[in-house]
Amino acid sequence: MKLKGTLSRTDVEGGHWLLKADNGEQYQLTGDVKDAKDGQRVEVEGKVDKQAMGFGMMGPHFAVTKLTAL
Repeated sequence: MKLKGTLSRTDVEGGHWLLKADNGEQYQLTGDVKDAKDGQRVEVEGKVDKQAMGFGMMGPHFAVTKLTAL
């Protein structure tokens, strides 16, 4: 699955990367986000992880396998 959107960093629960996707949804990112920058437009590849749980409650977890700056 591929999504395009804007990254943002939150300090909730020790810090999370969020993707505010162009489709209007918000996803809490996990996985390969080492090159992420706050406010950056990106395309991410991966899948929604329906088994993931956390205290952040910022949206569904999206397990990133590839992050590309736009």
